[in-house]
Amino acid sequence: MEKIWLSSYEPGVPAEVEIPPKTLPQLFHEKVNEFPTNTATIFMGGKKNYQEMGVLVNQFAAALKGLGLKEGSRVALHLPNCPQYVLAFYGALQAGCTVIPCNPLYVERELEYQLKDAGAEVVLTLSRFYPMVRSIKEKLNFKTIITTNIKEYFPGVLKFLYTLAREKKEGDRVELKTGDVWLQDILQKQNGSSPGDIQADVETPACYLYTGGTTGVSKGAVLTHKNLVANVYQTRAWLTDFQEGKEVTLSVLPFFHSYGMTTCLNLSLVFGGSLILVPRFDLSEILKLIDKEKPTLFPGVPTMYVAIINSPEISKYDLSSIKACISGAAPLPVEVQSQFEKLTGGKLVEGYGLSESSPVTHANPIYGTRKPGSIGLPFPNTLAKIVNAENPDEELDIGESGELVVKGPQVMQDYLNMPEETAQVLRDGWLHTGDIAKMDEEGYFFVVDRKKDMVIAGGYNIYPREIEEVLYAHEKIQEAAVAGVPDPYRGETLKAYVVLKEGETLSQEEVLEYCAQNLAKYKVPKLVEFRSELPKTMIGKILRSVLVEEEVERQKKE
Repeated sequence: MEKIWLSSYEPGVPAEVEIPPKTLPQLFHEKVNEFPTNTATIFMGGKKNYQEMGVLVNQFAAALKGLGLKEGSRVALHLPNCPQYVLAFYGALQAGCTVIPCNPLYVERELEYQLKDAGAEVVLTLSRFYPMVRSIKEKLNFKTIITTNIKEYFPGVLKFLYTLAREKKEGDRVELKTGDVWLQDILQKQNGSSPGDIQADVETPACYLYTGGTTGVSKGAVLTHKNLVANVYQTRAWLTDFQEGKEVTLSVLPFFHSYGMTTCLNLSLVFGGSLILVPRFDLSEILKLIDKEKPTLFPGVPTMYVAIINSPEISKYDLSSIKACISGAAPLPVEVQSQFEKLTGGKLVEGYGLSESSPVTHANPIYGTRKPGSIGLPFPNTLAKIVNAENPDEELDIGESGELVVKGPQVMQDYLNMPEETAQVLRDGWLHTGDIAKMDEEGYFFVVDRKKDMVIAGGYNIYPREIEEVLYAHEKIQEAAVAGVPDPYRGETLKAYVVLKEGETLSQEEVLEYCAQNLAKYKVPKLVEFRSELPKTMIGKILRSVLVEEEVERQKKE
C-alpha cells in the first residue's frame, strides 16, 4: 500500500527503523556496560546509577530463580513508579519470566480477576497492600508474595524522617505469613550474583498488559520482547534530537500502563537515560522536580499540561529544560499545546496508540507540521488505513470516515486466553482499533469518534459497563447507566444515572461510597442523577448518547 504520510515526515525520521533482535534485559545490560556511572533512576532525591541498578536487576532475577520460577513463569508487579518497579521489571524479564503490570489503585475484586486470568505465581506489592494481596493469595493459592516498603530506596535523611513519622502506623512493617518474603531479604541473599543466563528469545511474551476493551471485559494483551523493543526504537526515531545517554525523562505516567512503560521506562533504560520516578501526579512536586532535576522529556496526558499552565506558582520555576512531550490518552486542545510550548520553549504534540500496539502507532511530528485535532502520522515500520466498519475488506478513500486499522512490529501477539476476541481484532496481521477516523491527503489521521461507549477521563480509559455492573449489584438500584459528560478540566467526567426500585431511597453520597468500595478511585463517578426512567430504544437498549446530549444542553443553559 502507498505510504502517503512519508512525505510529511520531518527530516531525520526514517521510513523504516532497524530493530535489533534483542530482548529488553539484553539491551539494558548493554547500557550498564556502556554507561555504568550514568544516573538510571532519581527517586525522592536519591539516585541509582546504571551499575547499581544492574546489580539489583541481577539480584532480583537470581532471587526469582531461587524461589523456583522458570522461563515462562508469571510475575505480577503491583506497585507505583519507584526503584522497586524498575529492578523487578527488568529482573523478571532477565529471568525469562512474563511480567503482569498491575494498577495499585485496584480494589480486591479487580486485582483478583487479573491475577487469576494471568496465572500469576509471584506478586510484588507494597506493605500497605499486603493484607489485600494476601487475601487474594488464600483464594488463588499462588506461590509467593514479595513485599516492599516505599521508603526502602528513599535517600538517608528522608528515609529516617519517613520511618519516624510512620513507625507507629499499621502497614509500615507488616507481619508476613508463611511462604511470603521481604524484597530486601531476598535481594541480600543474592548479593554478588552475576547476570547469569539472560532471556534472549525475542518472540517470548514480555508482559501481559491488561486493557478494558470495548466490551469492558478486561483482556490481557500478550506483548513480546520484539513488540516492546520495536516500539521503543520507533519512538526514539521520532525524537530526532534524542541524545543517547543524555536524556532525562519525567516519569509520572504509571509504568503499569503501556504508555508509561514504553515512553518512560523502556525508552530511557534502553538508551542510557535517566528516569525521574514519580509515584503520583502532584502539581507542586512536579514543578519542583522540573526546576531541580531538569528533565528533557515529559510524556503525559492533557490534564497534566493543563494543571501546569494554570498553576499560580508557575513563575517561580524554570521549565526550560523540557525539549519534547508526546501527549496521549485523550485529545490535546490547541490552546493547551500553545500555552505549554510558550511556557517551556519545548514541543508538545499529540500522539495515539493502544495497549494492543505497545502502545504508540501515530504521532504528530515534533518539529514538523502539526495539525490541530490530528493524532498525526503513522510511526516508522507502521501501516495504517481506514476501512469500512461494516465491511473491513473495503478500504476507504482519503477524507472518508471509517475504522482505523494498523499493522506493525509493535502489534500484540494475541489476547491471553481469549481466541474469539483475538480473532475479532487481529485479522491478517491488522489490528482493528474500533476507533472511527479519517486520513487527509498528506497522511495525517484524525479520530472522529472514540471506541463506542468508552470514557476518557483524567487520562484513563474507563468502560461504563463495568461500573454499571457494580451499580446493578446494589439491592436498591433497578437500572443504571454511566456516561462521560463534558468537563472543562478532565475532558470528560463520569456521571451515573440511577433508577431506584420502588419504595427505596438512596443519596448521592451513598451511591458514591458504594462505588468507592467496589471500584478503583478513577472509575468512581463524580456525579449521580436519580431518574424515574432512562431513555431507551424500542428494543429496550439504554441510550447513553441521549443522556450525554441532555447534559450538553443543560450545561449550555447554565
